[in-house]
Amino acid sequence: MSAVDWLSRLLEMITVKGKLEVRCAYGAPWRVAWDRSAMHEIPYHVVLRGRVVIEDPESGAVRKLVGGDIVLLPSGAPHVLHDGSGTAPAPTQEHLTSAGWVVSENGSEGEPLDMLCGRFLIGPPHDRLMRSYLPTNLVVHAAEAGPETGVSPTASAQLASLIDMMRMESTGDKAGGYAILNALSSALFALVLRAASETDQAPEGLLALAGHARLGPAISAMFADPARAWSLSELAESCGMSRATFSRHFQDRLGRSAFDLLADIRMSIAANELKKPGKGTEAVADLVGYQSVAAFRRMFADKMGMTAGQWRRQARASQ
Repeated sequence: MSAVDWLSRLLEMITVKGKLEVRCAYGAPWRVAWDRSAMHEIPYHVVLRGRVVIEDPESGAVRKLVGGDIVLLPSGAPHVLHDGSGTAPAPTQEHLTSAGWVVSENGSEGEPLDMLCGRFLIGPPHDRLMRSYLPTNLVVHAAEAGPETGVSPTASAQLASLIDMMRMESTGDKAGGYAILNALSSALFALVLRAASETDQAPEGLLALAGHARLGPAISAMFADPARAWSLSELAESCGMSRATFSRHFQDRLGRSAFDLLADIRMSIAANELKKPGKGTEAVADLVGYQSVAAFRRMFADKMGMTAGQWRRQARASQ
């Protein structure tokens, strides 16, 4: 199973909706501050043109972005974006388009910036999974492929084409623009994760594991057949490693064991199944590989922060 397959399975398990909020058209000096996001939100920024400095006021981390760069912040941490000049920003004017997003401008004659800002919305309880397995910040360079960016020519071309479509759709008020842009935003999420997992400089977490030449087969196996009673020996053998070597590399890369990941995959599937009418807890437990309903209930409560019954009632009430 390829890396694309595990990603498809992951995106089948969780529902990700993209939402464009602001298109920034500024001249330097400019500054934009984002508050901490809700648990189910992942902010994103797409630099169409210009240069951006992004700062985390809590950690003090600073990163520079250029045209074609895409940054996701799965941690939802507050952050500040600015032109890097240190000069007080020019005042902005905002207007709401009929399509539903805001155009923010400042009329300054300084170095121009064109940037799209929005959020990916992930419904509970899968937001817990994504926060646990994605890096704090994720930057993908779509401007050009090469050893410096770590992005393959194919991934770079796909991302560049998608970004260009988003740029065109966010220009003016076009019929269907809001729906099209949100659909493109959802596709952006999948393409960014794919590109990040394929690079040699993959960040920590699940993306680093999936892109790891030797550990990837175990990830794919667990996503392909999560209900199987996998043994450590079977997973290690799929990667051509001893059990000790496999466990060590897995723990080092992900920060948790293979069986922790397997349990999270199972509980995410279970959460989806419990929402369906007529699906009892025993049937769902069996579906995800648990012969003991009591063991399933304990694991679900541990991973999801609520009992299976509480989740079922909450999910069905929201439906």
